This record gives sequence, structure tokens and C-alpha cells, in this order.
Amino acid sequence: MALLTVSGSPHIHGDDNVKKIMYGVVIALIPAMLVSFYYFGISALILTAVSVISCIFFEWAAHKLFFKGKTTISDGSAIITGILLAFNVPSGLPVWMLVIGALVAICVAKMSYGGLGKNPFNPALVGRVFLLISFPVDMTTWPKPSLPFLTTNFTVDGLTGATPLGIIKEGLKQGHTLDTIQNQLPHYAEMLFGQMGGSLGEVSAIAIIIGGFYMLFRKIITWHIPVSFIGTTLAFALILWLIDPTQYVNPLFHLVTGGLMLGAVFMATDMVTSPMNPKGQLLFGFGCGVLTILIRVWGAYPEGVSFAILLMNAVTPLINKGFKPKKFGEVIKNG
Repeated sequence: MALLTVSGSPHIHGDDNVKKIMYGVVIALIPAMLVSFYYFGISALILTAVSVISCIFFEWAAHKLFFKGKTTISDGSAIITGILLAFNVPSGLPVWMLVIGALVAICVAKMSYGGLGKNPFNPALVGRVFLLISFPVDMTTWPKPSLPFLTTNFTVDGLTGATPLGIIKEGLKQGHTLDTIQNQLPHYAEMLFGQMGGSLGEVSAIAIIIGGFYMLFRKIITWHIPVSFIGTTLAFALILWLIDPTQYVNPLFHLVTGGLMLGAVFMATDMVTSPMNPKGQLLFGFGCGVLTILIRVWGAYPEGVSFAILLMNAVTPLINKGFKPKKFGEVIKNG
């Protein structure tokens, strides 16, 4: 007699699968990737390629050494981790450091928990924070995006500078007011399109927005986390700005600088490490937004998005417990 294996309910047929979703995210990342190539040149292309290849290799090696069965390198998840990890580093980062970051992202943050679907933390962010703590100087040296594509001497010392968030943080620490710091900052249009220092994938808010709308159209993500994350950040920043505009920057500045857009659209929406229920997703985004401003304004680092998302990743199981999705076929009783 043949043995039948029955999977858990609900049994719903659909066209989506892991591979389609993952490669849909890869497509959504293309606009920001092209912008990084344009502004940061050949170094951005090399770092992205090395990061993706390293992540694929480490996932393949982990499967061969510690798991049985078919490897999962073709599902696209390692490619996404590689791209997002590259997006979270400066274009002048030494390649060997990025390879170490890929090792941590795949083997420590993902495969040690059993692979895709079992990791509690976003792998790319774990790799990024590991690099930031281990190599703080290299991870906070920002080449300026001012030379054309394929320029070979882009990352020379004379072309580095602080990010807009770093300029604000350092200026306020030295006792200056925002009025005196404004002259050192790029215009809002430049920050919106990417003409500023920063990590590869965070400099162009408009490119990230294009990718976000593509994922919403494809129903790869929902609006709950991005809107809640960005809305909470802007609301908190607005309150501080209204209290003292000489010490707290206006909300629009927070929107177009740093990793807020990248984090809200591509990192916080990771379906594995974010809540399942829409109400839980709203709470998750709210927590990310509050933590981001707390760290940006009062923390040691000028940027707080990565830490905020990882902290909320840790709370996701609790949120899922408090906001359980309705069981398939469940009838809600009135009264």
C-alpha cells in the first residue's frame, strides 16, 4: 500500500512560489542597482558581483557540508541577500571584508537556523551590522558619488566625505545649529536622486520607490510595513522638529537620507522575519520607525535603520503570538 503524505492546511492552489517571489524582488532591486553603478562606478559593480557570488557559494557549501538533499541556491534568496548586503556597504569597502560579511550573512544568520524560512533575522542586515562593528572605519568611509561610470580612480582619499546624516550628527555634537550646518548639505533634489555620500543602495530614494511600487503591483509585499515604518519615522521627526527646529532636522530630510527607504521597502518587508498578520505588520513598522529616530537622534551612530529592523525581527515571534491570523475556514461568532 502506498504511503500518502498530507501537508498541513490550508490547501490552496496558486501561481506564486518561492522562486517567483525572490526573482520578483531581484527585478525590483534593479533600478537602485543601476543608480549605484552610475554614481559609484566600477567599484559598485565589483562589490555587487562579489557579494552575490559569495552568498551563492556559501549557501551551496553549507548545503553540501551540513544538509542533505537538493541545494537551494537556485531559489533566488541568496542572490537577494548578496545584493542587499552590497547595498548596505560603501563603495570603497575592501572586497575581502565583503566576502566575510557574506559568510556571516549566509552561514551564521541563515543556514545555521536551517535555511530559508527559518532564520529569525534578516541575513543581509546581520552581515552589515557585523561589518560595521568589526570594521567601523572602512564601513563609515563614504566615497562621494560624483564621477562617471567606469572611472578607475573613484575611491581615492580626496573624494570621500560624510553622509548627510553624519554631517548633521557631527555638527550638532560640536555645538553648531542646523542653520549653520545646512550649507554643508546637498540639496533635497540631489538627495532624492542620489547625489550624496552613502551606502550603494541607499543613496537614491526615487529608485527605491520605483522598486517598491513594482513589488506592490506584483503583490510581493503589502503596504502595511513600509507605510507604517515611514509614517512613524516622519511623525516622530515632525514632533521633534516642531519642538526645536534648531536642533532637530525636518522630517523630509529623514525620508531622503540614509537607509530609511531601503530599509522600509526591501529589508523590513522580508516575509520570513516580519509578522504575518496586517495588524502585526503595522505594529512592526511602528516599532521600526520609533527605534530609527531614537537611534538617529540620540544614539552613537547617525543611522539607525539596520539596528531598528533587527531589534524588531527579534520581537516578531511575540507580535505573531499577539496578532494571530484567522484560521482557514474559521467562523467568527457575533456577540
